[in-house]
Amino acid sequence: MRMAIPQHTIDQILDRTDIVDLIGQRVKLKKTGRTYSGCCPFHQEKSPSFHVYRDKQYYHCFGCQANGNAIRFLMDIDSRNFVDVMKDLSNQTGIELPKDNHDNKKLSYKRSPQQVVAPQTTQQKQEQPTALAPSIHEALDDHFVDMDRYMDDPFAQFDPPFNIDDQVQEGNLYDLLENVAQFYERQLPNSQKAQNYFKQRGLSAQTIQFWRLGYAPEDWQHLEKAFPQDIDGLKQLGLIRSSDSGRDFDLLRERVIFPIRDSKGRVVGFGGRALNDEIKPKYINSPDSEVFHKNQLLYGLYEGRKLKANDWLMVEGYMDVIALQQYGINGAVATLGTASNADHLTTLFKQNSRITIAFDGDAAGQKAARRTLEIALPLLNDGRELKFFVLPNEHDPDSLIRREGLENFQRLLQQAPLLSDFVFAHLTGQHDVSTPEGKSLVMGELRELTELLPKQGSFRYLLSQSFREKLGLGKRFTPQISHDASLSFNIQTKDEDFAIAILMHHPFLYIHFEELLAVIDQTELLAKILTALNIVFDDLPDDQELATYYVLGACSRYSHEISDIMQRTNIQSLTQAPEIADKLAKDFSLNLQEKYLKLKLRSPISLIESRNLRQQLNELTKQISLKLLS
Repeated sequence: MRMAIPQHTIDQILDRTDIVDLIGQRVKLKKTGRTYSGCCPFHQEKSPSFHVYRDKQYYHCFGCQANGNAIRFLMDIDSRNFVDVMKDLSNQTGIELPKDNHDNKKLSYKRSPQQVVAPQTTQQKQEQPTALAPSIHEALDDHFVDMDRYMDDPFAQFDPPFNIDDQVQEGNLYDLLENVAQFYERQLPNSQKAQNYFKQRGLSAQTIQFWRLGYAPEDWQHLEKAFPQDIDGLKQLGLIRSSDSGRDFDLLRERVIFPIRDSKGRVVGFGGRALNDEIKPKYINSPDSEVFHKNQLLYGLYEGRKLKANDWLMVEGYMDVIALQQYGINGAVATLGTASNADHLTTLFKQNSRITIAFDGDAAGQKAARRTLEIALPLLNDGRELKFFVLPNEHDPDSLIRREGLENFQRLLQQAPLLSDFVFAHLTGQHDVSTPEGKSLVMGELRELTELLPKQGSFRYLLSQSFREKLGLGKRFTPQISHDASLSFNIQTKDEDFAIAILMHHPFLYIHFEELLAVIDQTELLAKILTALNIVFDDLPDDQELATYYVLGACSRYSHEISDIMQRTNIQSLTQAPEIADKLAKDFSLNLQEKYLKLKLRSPISLIESRNLRQQLNELTKQISLKLLS
């Protein structure tokens, strides 16, 4: 069995290898500007045409066209195979390689013992290992590309991990997928139609190289011919299928190919786009296998992490991801032909607590947005933020960035509505909110959505506040009682807090607290809320939930404090019956009036003021006594 080295391990080793130091041990290099130059070790020359780029970790000879990274250099200079070179670099960098023996037998398949005859394309690759990149450049751009801008992929120019002369009894699926990916890459220069497709989509040779795009020939058995020893493995991967008559045929034919990599950079599957309009469906992915699970993967995630993306945007298709990356927007990902699910969103939230999802502006896009919304809501723990980027009709991210340019596109992306704004627009767009019936329907749907939010955390409550100056869509917050004894001892809930909680749920009960406003300490949060209520009380709408919205808006500057109180009290369950809520409001008001009257009496005041306060206190004491007796 052969060693399967994950792409992320290769990247780590390359990142820790200084290509200038490595090549400088074999070639005398002289610093020229931001590059290092010397005489090429791969051909005889008197004038230096061999250049090493430390920032790109890349070398290129403009004489013989030899080029690549540190791994390629050591393989060619010493005539060594890939695995031997990786072992040496592993020892030098301290990065451990995987074990030679595969732990999971499911990743193995039986190889045919027959001798393999290398296909013509493979021979060309071995004879001229560096010819691929310039040929793509010439075919696509019709001019020579400045190699200083060339982005090398560590796997792009490597010979297949399998030695075709070896009589290997077992193969590894990851190795086979890597071989197939290289095979499709080598076919691209042979298809003008495939090259034209990428050219029409505006892709540069550098972008094609970075994403390892390729072409699947129209021959029905091209994989069988290229990999005659690996039929069993190709069938396990679903790349070769059998007809009812028992004849084998390739799944992907006459299609441009998008290799799909997992989080470790390993090729695990392929997406294909038909070049012939008669071929249906237009897009197809290789099926699920032991190494490929479409519902758990995101196209572009590995590449975005490799480019150290900070902001993440979920789009619809492969070309959107690729086009955005070419324009400098890293972090775009797409699902693999499936609807977004909780696993996809959880994966993105692990990258950043703030993510954006793009949708088409048509009816289908709105439907998809609603479905995604319902999936996302249970995942919105405190600290997570979700935005919805609704695209203009007849535009995808690729076409929009072409029309608007990078700067305007980024501005539109930044202005994408938050979840709260999107929910409001989505719900009110479906109903006539100028009528009581429409408002009722909207409120009903809002309740259903907010019930999906996590039970813990403050977002349930805070969501209602985000509807300020809108039409009053509110959702009662169901506070949670902490059963943590240590927490209960440390946090004391005051009567003032219970009064605030009552007022948030039942704004009309302010009438019982009007007199308290005259005696309460004005530095208290309750005093500030009573002052705000006093201002808006006469304008409160008749609908209680709508009134709650108005109060939340009026008290928005105290949102954090209110949120904390709502989580520490259980007023809603205690005040479901209106008569109970009314009684509690009266009780708390009387008790608090008594408390603050006593505090005032302790402070320096005039005799007249003292006499008035004592009279008020006596009246309060009588009322409290009568309530206790009743």
